[in-house]
Amino acid sequence: MPKVLRPIGHEDRLSIVDHLDELRSRLMICGAALVVAFGLCFWQNHVILNLLNKPYAEQASRTAANHLGGLTNDSVSAAHHFGNAAALLQTLSRSTTLAPADAALIAAAAQQLSAAAKALPQKTPKSIPITIGVGEPFTTTLTVCFYFALLLALPVILYQAYAFIIPALSPKERRVAMPIMVAAPVLFVVGVVFTYIVVLPAAIRFLQGYNTNQFQALVQAKPLYSFEVLTMGAIGLAFQMPLGLVGLRSIGVMNGSTLTRHWRYATVIIAIIAAAMPGADPVTTGLETAPLVILFLASIVLLKFLDRRDARRAAAELTSVDGPDPAGGD
Repeated sequence: MPKVLRPIGHEDRLSIVDHLDELRSRLMICGAALVVAFGLCFWQNHVILNLLNKPYAEQASRTAANHLGGLTNDSVSAAHHFGNAAALLQTLSRSTTLAPADAALIAAAAQQLSAAAKALPQKTPKSIPITIGVGEPFTTTLTVCFYFALLLALPVILYQAYAFIIPALSPKERRVAMPIMVAAPVLFVVGVVFTYIVVLPAAIRFLQGYNTNQFQALVQAKPLYSFEVLTMGAIGLAFQMPLGLVGLRSIGVMNGSTLTRHWRYATVIIAIIAAAMPGADPVTTGLETAPLVILFLASIVLLKFLDRRDARRAAAELTSVDGPDPAGGD
Protein backbone atom coordinates (compact mmCIF):
# COMPACT_ATOMS: atom_id res chain seq x y z
CA MET A 1 0.00 0.00 0.00
CA PRO A 2 1.39 3.45 -0.84
CA LYS A 3 1.91 5.89 1.98
CA VAL A 4 -0.37 8.88 2.43
CA LEU A 5 1.18 11.84 0.61
CA ARG A 6 2.34 14.69 2.81
CA PRO A 7 3.74 18.11 1.94
CA ILE A 8 7.50 17.99 1.37
CA GLY A 9 9.69 21.04 1.91
CA HIS A 10 12.82 22.05 0.08
CA GLU A 11 14.96 21.31 3.12
CA ASP A 12 13.57 17.80 3.67
CA ARG A 13 15.92 14.94 2.85
CA LEU A 14 14.32 11.78 1.49
CA SER A 15 15.86 8.47 0.57
CA ILE A 16 15.57 6.88 -2.85
CA VAL A 17 12.92 4.53 -1.45
CA ASP A 18 10.89 7.49 -0.18
CA HIS A 19 11.11 9.20 -3.57
CA LEU A 20 10.04 6.05 -5.38
CA ASP A 21 7.18 5.51 -2.94
CA GLU A 22 5.98 9.08 -3.49
CA LEU A 23 6.29 8.67 -7.25
CA ARG A 24 4.26 5.44 -7.14
CA SER A 25 1.54 7.11 -5.09
CA ARG A 26 1.28 10.06 -7.47
CA LEU A 27 1.23 7.77 -10.51
CA MET A 28 -1.62 5.81 -8.95
CA ILE A 29 -3.56 9.04 -8.42
CA CYS A 30 -2.94 10.01 -12.05
CA GLY A 31 -4.05 6.57 -13.21
CA ALA A 32 -7.23 6.75 -11.11
CA ALA A 33 -8.03 10.22 -12.49
CA LEU A 34 -7.47 8.95 -16.02
CA VAL A 35 -9.76 5.95 -15.46
CA VAL A 36 -12.55 8.16 -14.09
CA ALA A 37 -12.13 10.62 -16.97
CA PHE A 38 -12.17 7.77 -19.49
CA GLY A 39 -15.38 6.38 -18.00
CA LEU A 40 -17.00 9.80 -18.25
CA CYS A 41 -15.84 10.27 -21.85
CA PHE A 42 -17.00 6.79 -22.87
CA TRP A 43 -20.39 7.46 -21.29
CA GLN A 44 -20.70 10.67 -23.31
CA ASN A 45 -18.86 9.42 -26.41
CA HIS A 46 -21.68 10.56 -28.71
CA VAL A 47 -21.09 14.17 -27.60
CA ILE A 48 -17.36 13.89 -28.31
CA LEU A 49 -17.89 12.26 -31.70
CA ASN A 50 -20.40 14.95 -32.65
CA LEU A 51 -17.82 17.60 -31.81
CA LEU A 52 -15.21 15.90 -34.00
CA ASN A 53 -17.69 15.30 -36.82
CA LYS A 54 -18.93 18.89 -36.91
CA PRO A 55 -16.09 20.44 -38.99
CA TYR A 56 -16.34 17.61 -41.54
CA ALA A 57 -20.16 17.58 -41.67
CA GLU A 58 -20.31 21.31 -42.42
CA GLN A 59 -17.92 20.95 -45.35
CA ALA A 60 -19.39 17.69 -46.67
CA SER A 61 -22.81 19.31 -46.94
CA ARG A 62 -21.34 21.91 -49.30
CA THR A 63 -19.53 19.54 -51.66
CA ALA A 64 -21.76 16.47 -51.75
CA ALA A 65 -23.99 17.41 -54.70
CA ASN A 66 -23.82 15.11 -57.73
CA HIS A 67 -21.63 12.62 -55.84
CA LEU A 68 -22.33 9.38 -54.05
CA GLY A 69 -22.61 11.24 -50.77
CA GLY A 70 -24.96 13.77 -52.36
CA LEU A 71 -27.52 11.39 -53.85
CA THR A 72 -29.73 11.94 -50.83
CA ASN A 73 -29.56 15.70 -51.39
CA ASP A 74 -30.74 15.19 -54.97
CA SER A 75 -33.51 12.85 -53.79
CA VAL A 76 -34.75 15.39 -51.25
CA SER A 77 -34.80 18.06 -53.96
CA ALA A 78 -36.69 15.71 -56.29
CA ALA A 79 -39.24 14.96 -53.53
CA HIS A 80 -39.98 18.68 -53.17
CA HIS A 81 -40.39 19.08 -56.93
CA PHE A 82 -42.69 16.03 -57.18
CA GLY A 83 -44.79 17.38 -54.33
CA ASN A 84 -45.16 20.75 -56.01
CA ALA A 85 -46.05 19.12 -59.34
CA ALA A 86 -48.66 16.91 -57.64
CA ALA A 87 -50.26 19.95 -56.03
CA LEU A 88 -50.45 21.74 -59.38
CA LEU A 89 -51.99 18.70 -61.09
CA GLN A 90 -54.56 18.35 -58.30
CA THR A 91 -55.55 21.96 -58.85
CA LEU A 92 -55.75 21.42 -62.60
CA SER A 93 -57.91 18.29 -62.20
CA ARG A 94 -60.57 20.37 -60.42
CA SER A 95 -60.93 22.68 -63.41
CA THR A 96 -64.51 22.78 -64.80
CA THR A 97 -63.30 23.20 -68.37
CA LEU A 98 -61.84 19.70 -68.53
CA ALA A 99 -63.71 16.62 -69.61
CA PRO A 100 -64.41 14.16 -66.77
CA ALA A 101 -62.07 11.57 -68.31
CA ASP A 102 -59.21 14.05 -68.62
CA ALA A 103 -59.74 15.30 -65.10
CA ALA A 104 -59.62 11.71 -63.80
CA LEU A 105 -56.34 11.05 -65.61
CA ILE A 106 -54.77 14.23 -64.26
CA ALA A 107 -55.94 13.39 -60.72
CA ALA A 108 -54.44 9.90 -61.02
CA ALA A 109 -51.13 11.39 -62.21
CA ALA A 110 -51.20 13.80 -59.24
CA GLN A 111 -51.70 10.88 -56.84
CA GLN A 112 -48.80 8.99 -58.41
CA LEU A 113 -46.49 12.02 -58.10
CA SER A 114 -47.58 12.56 -54.51
CA ALA A 115 -46.85 8.91 -53.67
CA ALA A 116 -43.40 9.19 -55.34
CA ALA A 117 -42.65 12.35 -53.35
CA LYS A 118 -43.55 10.62 -50.07
CA ALA A 119 -41.39 7.60 -50.94
CA LEU A 120 -38.30 9.76 -51.39
CA PRO A 121 -36.23 11.06 -48.42
CA GLN A 122 -37.77 14.19 -46.92
CA LYS A 123 -34.60 15.61 -45.38
CA THR A 124 -30.87 15.32 -45.86
CA PRO A 125 -29.14 13.22 -43.19
CA LYS A 126 -26.06 14.55 -41.43
CA SER A 127 -22.79 13.72 -43.19
CA ILE A 128 -20.59 11.50 -41.04
CA PRO A 129 -17.30 9.69 -41.71
CA ILE A 130 -17.31 6.03 -42.62
CA THR A 131 -15.75 3.01 -40.91
CA ILE A 132 -14.30 -0.10 -42.53
CA GLY A 133 -14.33 -3.37 -40.68
CA VAL A 134 -16.44 -4.97 -38.00
CA GLY A 135 -14.61 -3.63 -34.96
CA GLU A 136 -13.56 -0.23 -36.20
CA PRO A 137 -16.50 1.75 -34.73
CA PHE A 138 -15.72 0.33 -31.28
CA THR A 139 -11.93 0.72 -31.42
CA THR A 140 -12.17 4.21 -32.90
CA THR A 141 -14.57 5.26 -30.14
CA LEU A 142 -12.20 3.89 -27.50
CA THR A 143 -9.24 5.76 -29.00
CA VAL A 144 -11.08 9.06 -29.18
CA CYS A 145 -12.36 8.66 -25.62
CA PHE A 146 -8.82 8.01 -24.39
CA TYR A 147 -7.51 11.20 -26.04
CA PHE A 148 -10.25 13.29 -24.49
CA ALA A 149 -9.86 11.55 -21.11
CA LEU A 150 -6.19 12.50 -21.17
CA LEU A 151 -7.17 16.11 -21.82
CA LEU A 152 -9.81 16.00 -19.08
CA ALA A 153 -7.43 14.49 -16.54
CA LEU A 154 -4.62 16.87 -17.49
CA PRO A 155 -5.10 19.22 -14.48
CA VAL A 156 -4.75 16.33 -12.02
CA ILE A 157 -1.76 14.88 -13.88
CA LEU A 158 0.00 18.25 -14.03
CA TYR A 159 -0.70 18.94 -10.36
CA GLN A 160 0.84 15.61 -9.34
CA ALA A 161 3.86 16.26 -11.57
CA TYR A 162 4.32 19.74 -10.11
CA ALA A 163 3.91 18.47 -6.54
CA PHE A 164 6.63 15.90 -7.19
CA ILE A 165 9.08 18.36 -8.78
CA ILE A 166 8.55 21.62 -6.87
CA PRO A 167 10.14 20.49 -3.53
CA ALA A 168 13.44 20.06 -5.38
CA LEU A 169 13.45 23.70 -6.49
CA SER A 170 14.95 26.54 -4.50
CA PRO A 171 12.75 29.54 -3.61
CA LYS A 172 14.31 31.53 -6.46
CA GLU A 173 13.66 28.71 -8.94
CA ARG A 174 10.09 28.41 -7.71
CA ARG A 175 9.43 32.06 -8.50
CA VAL A 176 10.34 31.30 -12.11
CA ALA A 177 8.71 27.87 -12.33
CA MET A 178 5.34 28.56 -10.72
CA PRO A 179 4.03 31.07 -13.32
CA ILE A 180 5.21 28.75 -16.10
CA MET A 181 3.48 25.75 -14.52
CA VAL A 182 0.22 27.68 -14.16
CA ALA A 183 0.33 29.15 -17.66
CA ALA A 184 1.28 25.92 -19.47
CA PRO A 185 -2.13 24.14 -19.29
CA VAL A 186 -3.94 27.43 -19.98
CA LEU A 187 -1.95 28.04 -23.16
CA PHE A 188 -2.43 24.42 -24.21
CA VAL A 189 -6.22 24.66 -23.86
CA VAL A 190 -6.21 27.99 -25.71
CA GLY A 191 -4.27 26.34 -28.54
CA VAL A 192 -6.72 23.43 -28.70
CA VAL A 193 -9.75 25.75 -28.77
CA PHE A 194 -8.13 27.96 -31.42
CA THR A 195 -7.46 24.89 -33.57
CA TYR A 196 -11.01 23.61 -33.27
CA ILE A 197 -12.66 26.96 -34.02
CA VAL A 198 -10.29 28.44 -36.61
CA VAL A 199 -7.87 25.89 -38.07
CA LEU A 200 -9.90 22.70 -38.49
CA PRO A 201 -12.93 24.17 -40.34
CA ALA A 202 -10.71 26.02 -42.83
CA ALA A 203 -8.33 23.08 -43.25
CA ILE A 204 -11.10 20.53 -43.86
CA ARG A 205 -12.92 22.96 -46.15
CA PHE A 206 -9.82 23.29 -48.33
CA LEU A 207 -8.73 19.65 -48.25
CA GLN A 208 -12.21 18.17 -48.68
CA GLY A 209 -13.31 20.77 -51.22
CA TYR A 210 -10.23 20.66 -53.44
CA ASN A 211 -10.94 19.33 -56.97
CA THR A 212 -14.30 17.92 -55.92
CA ASN A 213 -15.42 17.46 -59.53
CA GLN A 214 -12.67 14.91 -60.11
CA PHE A 215 -12.92 12.79 -56.95
CA GLN A 216 -15.50 11.02 -54.85
CA ALA A 217 -14.22 11.60 -51.33
CA LEU A 218 -15.26 9.08 -48.69
CA VAL A 219 -13.64 10.12 -45.43
CA GLN A 220 -12.78 7.35 -43.01
CA ALA A 221 -13.37 8.07 -39.33
CA LYS A 222 -10.01 6.95 -37.94
CA PRO A 223 -7.79 9.14 -40.21
CA LEU A 224 -10.15 12.09 -39.75
CA TYR A 225 -10.08 11.88 -35.96
CA SER A 226 -6.31 11.33 -35.97
CA PHE A 227 -5.83 14.43 -38.10
CA GLU A 228 -8.05 16.52 -35.83
CA VAL A 229 -6.61 15.28 -32.54
CA LEU A 230 -2.98 15.49 -33.69
CA THR A 231 -3.50 18.98 -35.09
CA MET A 232 -5.10 20.19 -31.86
CA GLY A 233 -2.34 18.59 -29.79
CA ALA A 234 0.48 19.93 -31.97
CA ILE A 235 -0.82 23.50 -31.92
CA GLY A 236 -1.54 23.25 -28.19
CA LEU A 237 2.11 22.30 -27.64
CA ALA A 238 3.29 25.02 -30.03
CA PHE A 239 1.43 27.56 -27.91
CA GLN A 240 3.99 26.82 -25.18
CA MET A 241 6.57 28.84 -27.13
CA PRO A 242 6.53 31.88 -24.80
CA LEU A 243 7.05 29.63 -21.78
CA GLY A 244 9.98 27.87 -23.44
CA LEU A 245 11.60 31.19 -24.29
CA VAL A 246 11.07 32.45 -20.73
CA GLY A 247 12.68 29.26 -19.45
CA LEU A 248 15.70 29.74 -21.74
CA ARG A 249 16.01 33.32 -20.53
CA SER A 250 15.92 32.22 -16.90
CA ILE A 251 19.01 30.04 -17.41
CA GLY A 252 20.83 32.79 -19.28
CA VAL A 253 20.65 31.42 -22.81
CA MET A 254 18.89 34.45 -24.32
CA ASN A 255 17.08 37.68 -23.61
CA GLY A 256 14.73 40.02 -25.41
CA SER A 257 17.54 41.60 -27.45
CA THR A 258 18.60 38.16 -28.67
CA LEU A 259 15.15 37.51 -30.12
CA THR A 260 15.06 40.95 -31.73
CA ARG A 261 18.45 40.49 -33.40
CA HIS A 262 17.72 37.00 -34.72
CA TRP A 263 14.07 37.41 -35.75
CA ARG A 264 14.85 36.22 -39.30
CA TYR A 265 16.19 32.89 -38.06
CA ALA A 266 13.23 32.59 -35.71
CA THR A 267 10.81 33.11 -38.60
CA VAL A 268 12.44 30.29 -40.54
CA ILE A 269 12.29 28.00 -37.50
CA ILE A 270 8.60 28.83 -37.02
CA ALA A 271 7.90 28.01 -40.67
CA ILE A 272 9.70 24.67 -40.29
CA ILE A 273 7.71 23.85 -37.14
CA ALA A 274 4.44 24.71 -38.88
CA ALA A 275 5.38 22.59 -41.91
CA ALA A 276 6.16 19.63 -39.62
CA MET A 277 2.69 19.78 -38.05
CA PRO A 278 -0.23 17.73 -39.42
CA GLY A 279 -1.58 19.11 -42.66
CA ALA A 280 0.87 19.89 -45.44
CA ASP A 281 -1.54 22.08 -47.41
CA PRO A 282 -0.96 25.85 -47.57
CA VAL A 283 -4.17 26.73 -45.73
CA THR A 284 -3.46 24.58 -42.68
CA THR A 285 0.22 25.54 -42.62
CA GLY A 286 -0.62 29.23 -42.90
CA LEU A 287 -3.16 29.05 -40.08
CA GLU A 288 -0.63 27.20 -37.93
CA THR A 289 2.11 29.71 -38.71
CA ALA A 290 0.12 32.88 -37.98
CA PRO A 291 -0.44 32.31 -34.23
CA LEU A 292 3.17 31.18 -33.79
CA VAL A 293 4.41 34.45 -35.28
CA ILE A 294 2.07 36.38 -32.99
CA LEU A 295 3.28 34.38 -29.99
CA PHE A 296 6.90 35.04 -30.99
CA LEU A 297 6.25 38.79 -31.11
CA ALA A 298 4.49 38.58 -27.75
CA SER A 299 7.49 36.67 -26.39
CA ILE A 300 9.81 39.50 -27.46
CA VAL A 301 7.65 42.00 -25.56
CA LEU A 302 7.50 39.70 -22.53
CA LEU A 303 11.26 39.07 -22.44
CA LYS A 304 12.06 42.77 -22.83
CA PHE A 305 9.70 43.52 -19.95
CA LEU A 306 11.44 40.90 -17.80
CA ASP A 307 14.85 42.27 -18.81
CA ARG A 308 13.89 45.80 -17.70
CA ARG A 309 12.38 44.50 -14.47
CA ASP A 310 15.54 42.56 -13.60
CA ALA A 311 17.70 45.55 -14.51
CA ARG A 312 15.71 47.77 -12.11
CA ARG A 313 15.98 45.16 -9.36
CA ALA A 314 19.73 44.81 -9.90
CA ALA A 315 20.18 48.58 -9.79
CA ALA A 316 18.11 48.82 -6.60
CA GLU A 317 20.11 46.02 -4.94
CA LEU A 318 23.40 47.63 -5.98
CA THR A 319 22.32 50.94 -4.51
CA SER A 320 21.24 49.34 -1.24
CA VAL A 321 24.51 47.38 -0.92
CA ASP A 322 26.85 50.27 -1.74
CA GLY A 323 25.01 52.92 0.30
CA PRO A 324 26.31 56.46 0.69
CA ASP A 325 30.09 56.98 0.88
CA PRO A 326 31.18 57.47 4.50
CA ALA A 327 32.51 60.93 5.31
CA GLY A 328 36.21 60.78 6.07
CA GLY A 329 38.90 63.21 7.09
CA ASP A 330 42.03 63.59 9.11
